[in-house]
Amino acid sequence: MDTINTTEKLNHEELFTLLKGFITEVIGEEFVEEMDITPESSFTKDLEMDSIEIVSFSEKIKAHFGEQIDFTGWLSSMDLDQLIDLDLSMIINYIYECQ
Repeated sequence: MDTINTTEKLNHEELFTLLKGFITEVIGEEFVEEMDITPESSFTKDLEMDSIEIVSFSEKIKAHFGEQIDFTGWLSSMDLDQLIDLDLSMIINYIYECQ
């Protein structure tokens, strides 16, 4: 799943499926099975991802989309409250707009 794909623009549902797969790879399938991951899932509250897991997730996005998506730059522009409230739909929308 860690390959650069720049030929086609993914829709919101395809992005959700892709990112859910990245989350599964980062936190483990056994934990994901116990969760109901939706686009509204918060990284810190619902998924309980720590900073190392979020960095690993970020690296997967970078590996998949390459320089097309500056996910790290986008995250670094947020203040602490925005990072705490970050949910999957915000990331889906950001990536969708950058494609």
